[in-house]
Amino acid sequence: MNAWLYIGVFVALSLFFPALLAVAGYLLGPRRPNPVKTDTYECGLETVGETWVQFKVQYYLFALVFLIFDVELVFLYPWAVAYNSLPIYAVFEGVLFIVMLAAALVYAWRKGALEWA
Repeated sequence: MNAWLYIGVFVALSLFFPALLAVAGYLLGPRRPNPVKTDTYECGLETVGETWVQFKVQYYLFALVFLIFDVELVFLYPWAVAYNSLPIYAVFEGVLFIVMLAAALVYAWRKGALEWA
């Protein structure tokens, strides 16, 4: 039961300190709003032309596919480092994971998520 007490104290402190800092920033922070401070910040430049421009969803799909495969590569790295000491079923599981990645890549390719237009 003693170990659970440490975990409870750690959870309580991890919730208390960020809340304390947020409240302290709100209470102690300066409050001098003006039109320049409350204006929308767009990289410091005034917009030229139409402000609301629609972007192609394909850019987001491309970034999302990249992120997914990048994170999955992080899962493959420990497997590759410990490859020589793994039992045979772990090697088959790693190969199955790579095959699933390849299938997902083929699926994304056929759906056109990788085409940069």
